[in-house]
Amino acid sequence: MATKRVTAADVARAVGLSRATVGFVLNDTPGQSIPEPTRTRVLAEAKRLGYRANSAAQALASGRSRIILLVLPDWPLDYSMRTHLDEASLALDEAGYSLVTMTPHPGGQARPLWETLRPDVILGMEPFTPEQLAEMRAGGVEHIFPPAAASDDADSLGFADGPRLQVEHLLARGQHRIAFAGSGDRRLAKLVAERQELAAATLRAATGEDFAHASNLDETTASDAVERWVHDGVDAVVAYNDDIAALVLQAALRADVAVPGTLAIVGHDDTPLARLLTPALSTVRVDNAGLGRYLAALALSAVNDGPPPVAGPETEARLIVRETT
Repeated sequence: MATKRVTAADVARAVGLSRATVGFVLNDTPGQSIPEPTRTRVLAEAKRLGYRANSAAQALASGRSRIILLVLPDWPLDYSMRTHLDEASLALDEAGYSLVTMTPHPGGQARPLWETLRPDVILGMEPFTPEQLAEMRAGGVEHIFPPAAASDDADSLGFADGPRLQVEHLLARGQHRIAFAGSGDRRLAKLVAERQELAAATLRAATGEDFAHASNLDETTASDAVERWVHDGVDAVVAYNDDIAALVLQAALRADVAVPGTLAIVGHDDTPLARLLTPALSTVRVDNAGLGRYLAALALSAVNDGPPPVAGPETEARLIVRETT
């Protein structure tokens, strides 16, 4: 048998106050002067009775759903992304907001969540299309980031620093023939291409040369690629991320290639795997937890009509030197 939901009217009868006064307290209505003893008594009785706010009614009354919608590209949820989302979700929860994520898929038929949830803010990991922006604004969403269908600015939060640090570190060690190892996951093709070009630009600026080799690797192709690279004189590898760097390292060790003596390797993201490998992996650390908090602060500044947060140290990449370089 279903239990009857406790309403604000039930709380009002229990404390002997008007429904309007109780509603002001339970909804934390701004501009109402409710004596603190009255407020305390109403909240205590609501808790005793098991009152739970009707979120739909509150959203209708306040004009806020207290939902932040994050639109994700079709990327795998790796360690870095999970850390990023966990921290953003925690920071928003502490402020009384829920983080909801959605991933549009090519050819997908699901109705976009911005049409059904009426979120207070929509955040995107990539610029939205003009069509998406038009749909969001037609649905009444005022706060959208990024606000325009602009081209990506890879350096807006220092994201270009990681590939630059990888290349500069290897050049400083005296490596001259460098290969780029990308991921064979097609969902990451755009990100891989961006990191490769950022790294290649640093290499060209410093030496006038491009990568000696560049291939996207997986478990079935890494060994052949590494043996071919070493045979051709490659002495260092810039890897798209730590997972790909681990594939390169494994292939090198199986082929009795000395690391870092013959082949130096530097990854990206500083995942737990980087520290557990033997030899331990040199890599680039990005504060994904800090970036998650920055994302939450960006959303909260929008709903509170405040200035956007200033990007701080959490957006800066750092080189972590270990045993593979």
